[in-house]
Amino acid sequence: MSEPELPPNQWPPLGLPNGSVRALLTLMVVGVVIQAVIRGQELDIIWTESLMITLAYYYTSRRFVSLPSEIIQRLQQEGVLDADQHPLFLPRHSIRFILLAAFAGLGVWLYRENRLQEPRALSLLLIVASFIVGSIVRSIKGFLFRRPPQTNLPARWGDLKAIVILGTVGTAVAFKVLRNVDPLPAEYDRVALAMMLYYFGSR
Repeated sequence: MSEPELPPNQWPPLGLPNGSVRALLTLMVVGVVIQAVIRGQELDIIWTESLMITLAYYYTSRRFVSLPSEIIQRLQQEGVLDADQHPLFLPRHSIRFILLAAFAGLGVWLYRENRLQEPRALSLLLIVASFIVGSIVRSIKGFLFRRPPQTNLPARWGDLKAIVILGTVGTAVAFKVLRNVDPLPAEYDRVALAMMLYYFGSR
């Protein structure tokens, strides 16, 4: 394997494309969480939190600036930009597809085993679906509004979405802060969390 054309202190870990180690760690975390759900095992909360971090990395937006190819090549040679390789030498968005397929498979398996209504399994799938749906909506919105919008409808929709989600989550938080006062059903917290994660994914 030829050495990367970068200073030694900027070589990617293990000589793999940038993001490969993060991809492997993500797949490990997903594997642990899914097998715990399937086996009905209790799982330390740190695994769930780690899953949320990895989902946020893959399913929330990261903004890019379009640059001419010659400038990109120069910045890559100078070590300012990473070389244009995808994690684990896989095609673009492969890790996202693997994550989607893994949780879709988990949902199908739980449904066939009549375990889809288990609180832990349902919460996990709801969280994952919220991130993914938000990401899909963002992609569709980016495709539809590639041209400068002729009206301020997208801005108004963004305001309305923010107001609804802030109100929903804010209500849940308010009742959590008030001791001994929580008339909301347990499902409300799940809905509020799902809406928040959807919002993060759709931005």
